[in-house]
Amino acid sequence: MNRIRLHGLAALLSLGLAGPAFAHAHLTASAPAANATVTATPAALQLTFSEGLELRFTGIKVTGPGGAAVTTGDATLGRDGATLVVPVTGPLAPGAYTVDWHALSTDGHTTKGSYAFTVAP
Repeated sequence: MNRIRLHGLAALLSLGLAGPAFAHAHLTASAPAANATVTATPAALQLTFSEGLELRFTGIKVTGPGGAAVTTGDATLGRDGATLVVPVTGPLAPGAYTVDWHALSTDGHTTKGSYAFTVAP
């Protein structure tokens, strides 16, 4: 009986310790959405993550047609603490855009990724 309890306790501890290893801020939504086509320049890009973010260590880089860098304003966090809001400071020319992002979640884990959207003529 003690051996069964010991194995059960070991299994529970293993699961408890494995949980934090999977806790990363994953991108769950974006506006404009990934692979979307928009007809006008968005006022801001909004990236929503699966958990809270540390703003000082989270950001994006946007490139447009021909790999040209897009100028953006200062990023802020939405009220939920998990949505990164980045103002677009000028009009976007028609073409394909890539958003490269990096995030530090409040629990200290980093993630990065990218997605694309298109501005229609």
